[in-house]
Amino acid sequence: MNKEVCMKHACVKSASSEHVKRATPPSFLLKTHTLVEDPETNDIISWNDQGNTFIVWRPVELARDLIPTLFKHSNFSSFVRQLNTYGFRKVASGRWEFHNNMFRRGESRLLCEIQRRKAWASKLPPSLVKTTTKESNDHQRFSSSVPSSPSSYVSLSYENKRLKRENGALCLELASTKKKCSELLNLVAFHLNSKKMVVDQRPKLFGVRLELPREKRRVHEEFSENMSALSSQS
Repeated sequence: MNKEVCMKHACVKSASSEHVKRATPPSFLLKTHTLVEDPETNDIISWNDQGNTFIVWRPVELARDLIPTLFKHSNFSSFVRQLNTYGFRKVASGRWEFHNNMFRRGESRLLCEIQRRKAWASKLPPSLVKTTTKESNDHQRFSSSVPSSPSSYVSLSYENKRLKRENGALCLELASTKKKCSELLNLVAFHLNSKKMVVDQRPKLFGVRLELPREKRRVHEEFSENMSALSSQS
């Protein structure tokens, strides 16, 4: 008789503990729901128009500014993995939009119905497991590209400034080279034009230049030069 009573008490205790567990939503879900509900962060994370999915508009800012205030990390990939363990699924290919039937706007009481999955991947068909693994790898690559500490941002800022300085120096050097090239082209053009200005002053007979003896040619050239000088002075 006592044995039956003990068994009944054990069953009642187990049922009551299960009820308490279900009445208190997991901390992760409660914090995430509060985060999505906050209107001040709508530019980073918010509900869709129907209030049955939520969208992460700016994953970098979420990981840097909001996740560390609620959780013990600043990793967007870890945040997505946690969502997966509670049955959330990504419903859009072009953005980070997640859905769970019991995760809705203004209905935090439904969070108690969401249960954490254990070894859920082993129960999926191979095709879904492959897809999930691919998405997990994508999350990991994304998180590795997002700096997770202020020092990383400081080093990136210094690197950006250094690259800007080098870019400025290269621009100045390029402008100087272009200027020298332009001056060289102008000099070549000047010499070419000067050669074109030298006019053959030999007399013509029926349109054909006559060959003059060397001495006559010299006298003729001097005479032409003198005439040109006199005309320029006048």
